[in-house]
Amino acid sequence: MPQSIRNKEKRPEGRMPLAEHLRELRNRLAKALLAILVVTIAAAFHYKGIVNFSTKPVLDSVGCPTSFAVLAQKTADPTCARITINGLLTPFTLALKVSLMAGVVLASPVWLYQLWAFVAPGLHRHERKYAYAFVGTGVPLFFGGAFFAYRVLPTTARVLIGFTPHGVDNLLPLDDLLDLVTRMVVVFGLAFEMPLLLVMLNLTGMLSGRRMLGRWRGMVMGITIFSAVATPSTDPLTMLALAAPIWVLYFSAVGFSLLNDRRRARSEAAGPGDDEAADLDLTPQDVGAAEAVAAGLSPAAPSGTRPARSSPPAAAPAGSSDRSPAA
Repeated sequence: MPQSIRNKEKRPEGRMPLAEHLRELRNRLAKALLAILVVTIAAAFHYKGIVNFSTKPVLDSVGCPTSFAVLAQKTADPTCARITINGLLTPFTLALKVSLMAGVVLASPVWLYQLWAFVAPGLHRHERKYAYAFVGTGVPLFFGGAFFAYRVLPTTARVLIGFTPHGVDNLLPLDDLLDLVTRMVVVFGLAFEMPLLLVMLNLTGMLSGRRMLGRWRGMVMGITIFSAVATPSTDPLTMLALAAPIWVLYFSAVGFSLLNDRRRARSEAAGPGDDEAADLDLTPQDVGAAEAVAAGLSPAAPSGTRPARSSPPAAAPAGSSDRSPAA
Protein backbone atom coordinates (compact mmCIF):
# COMPACT_ATOMS: atom_id res chain seq x y z
CA MET A 1 0.00 0.00 0.00
CA PRO A 2 1.43 3.43 -0.86
CA GLN A 3 2.74 5.54 1.96
CA SER A 4 0.33 8.41 1.24
CA ILE A 5 -2.70 6.12 1.54
CA ARG A 6 -1.44 4.69 4.83
CA ASN A 7 -0.91 8.19 6.19
CA LYS A 8 -4.46 9.18 5.29
CA GLU A 9 -5.82 6.09 7.02
CA LYS A 10 -3.82 6.74 10.17
CA ARG A 11 -4.67 10.44 10.25
CA PRO A 12 -8.20 10.89 8.92
CA GLU A 13 -8.38 14.34 10.49
CA GLY A 14 -5.65 15.62 8.15
CA ARG A 15 -2.85 16.13 10.70
CA MET A 16 0.63 15.39 9.42
CA PRO A 17 4.20 16.54 10.03
CA LEU A 18 5.71 19.47 8.15
CA ALA A 19 7.71 17.17 5.87
CA GLU A 20 4.55 15.43 4.73
CA HIS A 21 2.86 18.79 4.16
CA LEU A 22 5.72 19.81 1.88
CA ARG A 23 5.58 16.46 0.10
CA GLU A 24 1.85 16.87 -0.42
CA LEU A 25 2.38 20.41 -1.77
CA ARG A 26 5.03 19.12 -4.17
CA ASN A 27 2.71 16.40 -5.47
CA ARG A 28 -0.17 18.83 -5.96
CA LEU A 29 2.05 21.31 -7.83
CA ALA A 30 3.45 18.52 -10.00
CA LYS A 31 -0.04 17.37 -11.00
CA ALA A 32 -1.14 20.93 -11.77
CA LEU A 33 1.96 21.69 -13.85
CA LEU A 34 1.66 18.36 -15.68
CA ALA A 35 -1.92 19.15 -16.66
CA ILE A 36 -0.90 22.61 -17.89
CA LEU A 37 1.99 21.11 -19.88
CA VAL A 38 -0.20 18.49 -21.58
CA VAL A 39 -2.85 21.04 -22.56
CA THR A 40 -0.16 23.48 -23.73
CA ILE A 41 1.36 20.88 -26.05
CA ALA A 42 -2.08 20.05 -27.43
CA ALA A 43 -2.83 23.74 -27.96
CA ALA A 44 0.43 24.24 -29.87
CA PHE A 45 -0.96 22.14 -32.73
CA HIS A 46 -3.95 24.50 -32.99
CA TYR A 47 -2.02 27.73 -32.55
CA LYS A 48 -3.31 29.50 -35.67
CA GLY A 49 -6.91 28.62 -34.93
CA ILE A 50 -6.57 30.02 -31.40
CA VAL A 51 -5.08 33.26 -32.77
CA ASN A 52 -7.90 33.71 -35.26
CA PHE A 53 -10.50 32.95 -32.60
CA SER A 54 -8.91 35.42 -30.15
CA THR A 55 -8.58 38.29 -32.60
CA LYS A 56 -11.89 37.84 -34.45
CA PRO A 57 -13.97 40.05 -32.09
CA VAL A 58 -11.48 42.91 -32.38
CA LEU A 59 -11.16 42.67 -36.14
CA ASP A 60 -14.92 42.45 -36.61
CA SER A 61 -15.57 45.40 -34.33
CA VAL A 62 -13.24 47.78 -36.19
CA GLY A 63 -14.65 46.84 -39.59
CA CYS A 64 -11.65 44.79 -40.77
CA PRO A 65 -11.88 41.45 -42.54
CA THR A 66 -10.63 38.41 -40.65
CA SER A 67 -8.29 37.41 -43.48
CA PHE A 68 -4.81 38.83 -42.92
CA ALA A 69 -4.14 38.90 -46.67
CA VAL A 70 -7.16 41.12 -47.38
CA LEU A 71 -6.49 43.15 -44.27
CA ALA A 72 -3.01 44.06 -45.50
CA GLN A 73 -4.45 45.76 -48.59
CA LYS A 74 -6.45 48.34 -46.60
CA THR A 75 -4.57 51.52 -45.80
CA ALA A 76 -5.30 55.02 -44.56
CA ASP A 77 -8.50 53.97 -42.82
CA PRO A 78 -8.84 55.31 -39.26
CA THR A 79 -11.49 52.70 -38.46
CA CYS A 80 -9.25 49.78 -39.34
CA ALA A 81 -5.96 48.56 -37.91
CA ARG A 82 -3.36 46.67 -39.88
CA ILE A 83 -2.15 43.59 -38.02
CA THR A 84 1.64 43.20 -38.21
CA ILE A 85 4.36 40.94 -36.87
CA ASN A 86 7.84 42.37 -36.37
CA GLY A 87 10.93 40.19 -36.13
CA LEU A 88 12.04 36.75 -37.23
CA LEU A 89 11.50 35.01 -33.88
CA THR A 90 8.25 36.79 -33.07
CA PRO A 91 5.98 34.16 -34.68
CA PHE A 92 7.67 31.38 -32.69
CA THR A 93 7.57 33.22 -29.37
CA LEU A 94 3.99 34.22 -30.09
CA ALA A 95 3.07 30.59 -30.65
CA LEU A 96 4.61 29.65 -27.30
CA LYS A 97 2.77 32.45 -25.53
CA VAL A 98 -0.60 31.58 -27.05
CA SER A 99 -0.16 27.88 -26.32
CA LEU A 100 0.78 28.53 -22.71
CA MET A 101 -2.17 30.88 -22.28
CA ALA A 102 -4.52 28.23 -23.64
CA GLY A 103 -2.92 25.61 -21.40
CA VAL A 104 -3.45 27.65 -18.24
CA VAL A 105 -7.05 28.52 -19.11
CA LEU A 106 -8.17 25.11 -20.35
CA ALA A 107 -6.40 23.25 -17.53
CA SER A 108 -8.01 25.44 -14.87
CA PRO A 109 -10.35 22.64 -13.67
CA VAL A 110 -7.33 20.53 -12.75
CA TRP A 111 -5.19 23.13 -11.00
CA LEU A 112 -8.19 24.64 -9.20
CA TYR A 113 -9.04 21.20 -7.81
CA GLN A 114 -5.41 20.58 -6.78
CA LEU A 115 -5.37 23.91 -4.97
CA TRP A 116 -8.50 23.09 -3.02
CA ALA A 117 -7.44 19.47 -2.38
CA PHE A 118 -4.33 20.75 -0.60
CA VAL A 119 -6.40 23.01 1.66
CA ALA A 120 -9.37 20.69 2.21
CA PRO A 121 -7.71 18.22 4.67
CA GLY A 122 -7.38 21.04 7.19
CA LEU A 123 -11.15 21.37 7.33
CA HIS A 124 -13.56 19.17 9.25
CA ARG A 125 -14.94 16.06 7.66
CA HIS A 126 -18.37 17.55 7.05
CA GLU A 127 -16.76 20.57 5.34
CA ARG A 128 -14.72 18.56 2.83
CA LYS A 129 -17.79 18.02 0.69
CA TYR A 130 -17.31 21.61 -0.47
CA ALA A 131 -14.25 20.54 -2.49
CA TYR A 132 -16.31 19.44 -5.46
CA ALA A 133 -18.60 22.42 -5.03
CA PHE A 134 -15.52 24.68 -5.14
CA VAL A 135 -14.36 23.22 -8.45
CA GLY A 136 -17.88 23.04 -9.83
CA THR A 137 -18.43 26.72 -9.02
CA GLY A 138 -14.98 28.17 -9.69
CA VAL A 139 -14.62 26.79 -13.21
CA PRO A 140 -17.95 28.16 -14.54
CA LEU A 141 -17.25 31.51 -12.87
CA PHE A 142 -13.82 31.80 -14.49
CA PHE A 143 -15.09 30.83 -17.92
CA GLY A 144 -18.08 33.12 -17.45
CA GLY A 145 -15.74 36.03 -16.80
CA ALA A 146 -13.59 35.05 -19.78
CA PHE A 147 -16.64 34.87 -22.04
CA PHE A 148 -17.84 38.22 -20.77
CA ALA A 149 -14.44 39.74 -21.61
CA TYR A 150 -14.67 38.19 -25.05
CA ARG A 151 -18.00 39.92 -25.56
CA VAL A 152 -16.72 43.27 -24.25
CA LEU A 153 -13.66 43.28 -26.54
CA PRO A 154 -15.50 44.62 -29.63
CA THR A 155 -16.69 47.73 -27.78
CA THR A 156 -13.22 48.23 -26.31
CA ALA A 157 -11.60 47.95 -29.74
CA ARG A 158 -14.02 50.42 -31.33
CA VAL A 159 -13.32 53.01 -28.64
CA LEU A 160 -9.54 52.63 -28.83
CA ILE A 161 -9.39 52.61 -32.64
CA GLY A 162 -11.63 55.68 -32.70
CA PHE A 163 -8.75 57.82 -31.40
CA THR A 164 -6.80 57.23 -34.65
CA PRO A 165 -6.53 60.49 -36.70
CA HIS A 166 -7.92 60.55 -40.24
CA GLY A 167 -5.51 59.61 -42.99
CA VAL A 168 -3.24 57.66 -40.62
CA ASP A 169 -2.62 53.93 -40.71
CA ASN A 170 -2.87 52.13 -37.39
CA LEU A 171 -0.25 49.38 -37.28
CA LEU A 172 -1.29 46.97 -34.55
CA PRO A 173 1.30 44.31 -33.66
CA LEU A 174 -0.32 40.92 -33.30
CA ASP A 175 1.49 40.20 -30.03
CA ASP A 176 0.16 43.45 -28.52
CA LEU A 177 -3.36 42.53 -29.59
CA LEU A 178 -3.07 39.08 -28.03
CA ASP A 179 -1.66 40.61 -24.86
CA LEU A 180 -4.73 42.82 -24.63
CA VAL A 181 -7.02 39.85 -25.17
CA THR A 182 -5.14 37.79 -22.59
CA ARG A 183 -5.23 40.52 -19.95
CA MET A 184 -8.93 41.09 -20.49
CA VAL A 185 -9.73 37.38 -20.26
CA VAL A 186 -7.61 36.76 -17.16
CA VAL A 187 -8.69 39.91 -15.33
CA PHE A 188 -12.37 39.31 -15.99
CA GLY A 189 -12.07 35.64 -15.07
CA LEU A 190 -10.35 36.43 -11.77
CA ALA A 191 -12.85 39.19 -11.04
CA PHE A 192 -15.67 36.68 -11.32
CA GLU A 193 -13.80 34.44 -8.83
CA MET A 194 -13.95 37.14 -6.13
CA PRO A 195 -17.26 35.91 -4.62
CA LEU A 196 -15.88 32.38 -4.45
CA LEU A 197 -12.84 33.65 -2.55
CA LEU A 198 -15.12 35.38 -0.04
CA VAL A 199 -17.09 32.15 0.43
CA MET A 200 -13.84 30.23 1.05
CA LEU A 201 -12.78 32.73 3.72
CA ASN A 202 -16.19 32.37 5.34
CA LEU A 203 -16.06 28.57 5.34
CA THR A 204 -12.68 28.65 7.06
CA GLY A 205 -13.99 31.08 9.69
CA MET A 206 -11.70 33.96 8.68
CA LEU A 207 -14.46 36.27 7.44
CA SER A 208 -18.05 36.52 8.64
CA GLY A 209 -21.06 37.36 6.53
CA ARG A 210 -22.00 40.24 8.81
CA ARG A 211 -18.60 41.82 8.27
CA MET A 212 -18.95 41.54 4.49
CA LEU A 213 -22.43 43.02 4.65
CA GLY A 214 -21.18 45.93 6.76
CA ARG A 215 -18.65 46.90 4.08
CA TRP A 216 -20.91 46.61 1.05
CA ARG A 217 -20.60 50.31 0.18
CA GLY A 218 -16.83 50.14 -0.13
CA MET A 219 -17.06 46.93 -2.15
CA VAL A 220 -19.60 48.41 -4.55
CA MET A 221 -17.37 51.45 -5.04
CA GLY A 222 -14.30 49.25 -5.57
CA ILE A 223 -16.12 47.09 -8.11
CA THR A 224 -17.29 50.20 -9.95
CA ILE A 225 -13.77 51.65 -10.10
CA PHE A 226 -12.39 48.32 -11.29
CA SER A 227 -15.03 48.15 -14.02
CA ALA A 228 -14.18 51.68 -15.16
CA VAL A 229 -10.47 50.82 -15.41
CA ALA A 230 -10.96 47.40 -17.02
CA THR A 231 -13.26 48.78 -19.73
CA PRO A 232 -11.62 51.83 -21.38
CA SER A 233 -14.89 52.81 -23.03
CA THR A 234 -16.30 56.20 -22.08
CA ASP A 235 -19.80 54.77 -22.30
CA PRO A 236 -21.21 54.27 -18.77
CA LEU A 237 -23.40 51.43 -20.03
CA THR A 238 -20.31 49.35 -20.83
CA MET A 239 -18.94 49.96 -17.35
CA LEU A 240 -22.25 48.97 -15.76
CA ALA A 241 -22.40 45.89 -17.96
CA LEU A 242 -19.27 44.62 -16.20
CA ALA A 243 -20.01 45.96 -12.73
CA ALA A 244 -23.58 44.63 -12.49
CA PRO A 245 -22.68 40.90 -12.67
CA ILE A 246 -19.92 41.34 -10.08
CA TRP A 247 -22.34 43.18 -7.79
CA VAL A 248 -24.81 40.32 -8.05
CA LEU A 249 -22.08 37.75 -7.36
CA TYR A 250 -20.83 39.72 -4.36
CA PHE A 251 -24.23 39.96 -2.69
CA SER A 252 -24.82 36.29 -3.47
CA ALA A 253 -21.62 35.48 -1.58
CA VAL A 254 -22.78 37.68 1.32
CA GLY A 255 -26.12 35.87 1.48
CA PHE A 256 -24.45 32.46 1.45
CA SER A 257 -22.03 33.55 4.18
CA LEU A 258 -24.86 34.78 6.41
CA LEU A 259 -26.68 31.46 6.05
CA ASN A 260 -23.47 29.55 6.75
CA ASP A 261 -22.83 31.63 9.89
CA ARG A 262 -26.29 30.73 11.19
CA ARG A 263 -25.72 27.06 10.46
CA ARG A 264 -22.36 27.18 12.23
CA ALA A 265 -23.90 28.88 15.27
CA ARG A 266 -26.58 26.17 15.53
CA SER A 267 -23.92 23.48 15.19
CA GLU A 268 -21.81 24.98 17.97
CA ALA A 269 -24.85 25.25 20.23
CA ALA A 270 -25.67 21.58 19.64
CA GLY A 271 -22.17 20.49 20.64
CA PRO A 272 -19.09 19.24 18.79
CA GLY A 273 -19.42 16.61 16.10
CA ASP A 274 -17.75 13.22 15.92
CA ASP A 275 -14.63 14.66 14.30
CA GLU A 276 -14.37 17.74 16.55
CA ALA A 277 -12.68 17.98 19.93
CA ALA A 278 -14.71 19.32 22.83
CA ASP A 279 -13.58 22.58 24.41
CA LEU A 280 -11.64 22.21 27.67
CA ASP A 281 -12.99 23.91 30.80
CA LEU A 282 -9.99 25.93 31.99
CA THR A 283 -11.88 27.94 34.63
CA PRO A 284 -9.84 27.99 37.91
CA GLN A 285 -11.57 26.46 40.94
CA ASP A 286 -10.91 26.74 44.69
CA VAL A 287 -9.52 23.45 46.03
CA GLY A 288 -9.16 24.48 49.69
CA ALA A 289 -6.18 24.63 52.01
CA ALA A 290 -2.91 22.97 51.07
CA GLU A 291 -3.02 20.61 54.11
CA ALA A 292 -6.43 19.31 53.09
CA VAL A 293 -5.24 18.72 49.56
CA ALA A 294 -2.16 16.87 50.80
CA ALA A 295 -4.30 14.74 53.11
CA GLY A 296 -6.66 13.91 50.28
CA LEU A 297 -3.77 12.73 48.14
CA SER A 298 -2.54 10.17 50.74
CA PRO A 299 -3.53 6.62 49.75
CA ALA A 300 -6.28 5.01 51.81
CA ALA A 301 -6.20 1.40 52.93
CA PRO A 302 -8.36 -0.81 50.75
CA SER A 303 -11.56 -2.03 52.37
CA GLY A 304 -11.76 -5.61 53.67
CA THR A 305 -8.06 -5.90 54.55
CA ARG A 306 -6.66 -6.64 57.99
CA PRO A 307 -4.38 -4.13 59.64
CA ALA A 308 -0.77 -5.17 59.75
CA ARG A 309 0.19 -6.92 63.02
CA SER A 310 2.77 -5.24 65.14
CA SER A 311 6.10 -6.98 65.41
CA PRO A 312 6.82 -8.78 68.76
CA PRO A 313 9.08 -7.02 71.24
CA ALA A 314 12.76 -7.67 70.94
CA ALA A 315 14.17 -10.44 73.17
CA ALA A 316 16.06 -9.43 76.28
CA PRO A 317 19.81 -9.70 76.12
CA ALA A 318 21.40 -12.82 77.46
CA GLY A 319 22.19 -12.79 81.16
CA SER A 320 19.52 -10.36 82.06
CA SER A 321 16.71 -11.46 84.41
CA ASP A 322 13.33 -10.06 85.36
CA ARG A 323 13.59 -11.53 88.81
CA SER A 324 13.16 -9.15 91.67
CA PRO A 325 16.12 -8.65 93.96
CA ALA A 326 16.05 -10.74 97.06
CA ALA A 327 14.53 -9.21 100.00
